[in-house]
Amino acid sequence: MGRTDRILREGKSVFKGVAIGKIFVYKKAENAVTKETITDVDAELARFEEAKAKAMEQLKRLYEKALRDVGEEEAMIFDVHQMLLDDLDYNESITNIIKEEKMNAEYAVFMTCEQFMGMFLGMDDEYMRGRAADIEDISKRVISILNGTQVSPEAMPEPVIIVAEDLAPSETVQFDKSKILAIVIQKGSANSHTAILARTMNIPSLVTTDIEVDTKYNGRTAVVDGFAGLFYINPDDETMAKMVEKKKRADEQRALLQEMRGKETVTKSGKHIHLYSNIGGVQDVDAVLENDSEGIGLFRSEFLYLGRDDYPTEDAQFEAYKTVLARMQGKKVIIRTLDIGADKQADYFGIPKEENPALGFRAIRICLTREDVFRTQLRALLRASAFGNLGIMFPMIISVKEIVRIKEIVDEVKLELDREDIAYGNFELGIMIETPAAAVISDLLAPHVDFFSIGTNDLSQYTLAIDRQNQSLDNFFDPHHEAILRLIQLTIENAHKSGAWCGICGELGADMELTARFIQMGIDELSVSPGYTLELRKRIREC
Repeated sequence: MGRTDRILREGKSVFKGVAIGKIFVYKKAENAVTKETITDVDAELARFEEAKAKAMEQLKRLYEKALRDVGEEEAMIFDVHQMLLDDLDYNESITNIIKEEKMNAEYAVFMTCEQFMGMFLGMDDEYMRGRAADIEDISKRVISILNGTQVSPEAMPEPVIIVAEDLAPSETVQFDKSKILAIVIQKGSANSHTAILARTMNIPSLVTTDIEVDTKYNGRTAVVDGFAGLFYINPDDETMAKMVEKKKRADEQRALLQEMRGKETVTKSGKHIHLYSNIGGVQDVDAVLENDSEGIGLFRSEFLYLGRDDYPTEDAQFEAYKTVLARMQGKKVIIRTLDIGADKQADYFGIPKEENPALGFRAIRICLTREDVFRTQLRALLRASAFGNLGIMFPMIISVKEIVRIKEIVDEVKLELDREDIAYGNFELGIMIETPAAAVISDLLAPHVDFFSIGTNDLSQYTLAIDRQNQSLDNFFDPHHEAILRLIQLTIENAHKSGAWCGICGELGADMELTARFIQMGIDELSVSPGYTLELRKRIREC
């Protein structure tokens, strides 16, 4: 590469560290299909067979990943997709259109998809109607391979630096975390859920990066400097040597933090702070244990609902919750009920498009409106409580009325399980304080729960009236704003007055500049991304 190929771009760092590796450009597939007449039928059939084989291989890998991460029941969807892709009638329809009508493979797959979806949607059986979405899924996969637009998560050949325009949480969750060295996002925000996930994965990451998202960068050597917020493409020898040295020093510093393993999380005055971790799924427990966390303060259960085309079953959820509780061996695990909505969308929920989804139909509002979905999750949670130390946490609470109804439903679910002779254990019930309304009336809410967990991400955006996904407002967003800190103080005081404990599970929990102040406020627990655990323990011990 010549000197002109060397590129330096700036971004906003969301996790410090240095990563060196090859670029993998992730772009959403564009599945526009054009109708074309072909002359070489055999060549077109070969194109289809090659695309089908590639799709089949991807589905096999997805099945294995899902089996590893979430269990057999959830993985079965990818087994079903393989069977549908290999279905004789489906394949005959495609090949006949290519042979008889002399149409291109993309068009043949598209027309077959339309035909089969119509057939399934016209059936009376609900299960069979659900197969329409599966047909659409496999067909889109084959079409995107055929037209060369597919750049899918499972296509990553080796550990890479991902470059993308933006990543939805449902996309991020599909990546094989063992193959991600760093993430560089053109858009995004330091407070977005993608940024939060990057911190959970403990990888250097940049958002709002001045970079063209173009596949021409695929395979090029790059460096992400998460300390300085810089992204180097084809760095020269001098820059590479400096970055290698910087990475070495960062790794050595991380190694020094290992001295914190096994030590108590106590202040100089002897106050113990419960130091927990935030996770997005079963696969994150390894990071929790590796970083010597004392428990899990936030299990984002909505990630069980993302990246799929139907609701997770009670048994599938139960297995996920049970696995996490069992692996934590009696340590506290707080699972937040689903927080779908806002930037975390799942099409099958059928949520109408909203002008302002952050203030719309989301989280507990969905659960109390669609009680069947809520009850399914609660049954799974209560069954799992027999296998560990469980806390159940409800998001986006703004009134006592909501808590009263939630507890009524919990009691009804307990009665159901009793009648079915299904065991459950003891568990705590808590709520997230993430709206100014909840913070202001926290004295009224506290008598009804065992604990509060302050979600500082949403609390900050609602208090400041600043959309945390809007990168153009980053300069106005002040997480240390006195209004936010006063609401946190008020919440802690009101929790303690009623005998409830209070923690922070939002990103502010890992803000070392505020640690001493939180301790002065009387905070009982801090829950952070696993990668911050040892550093935060060191900071607490210095306070």
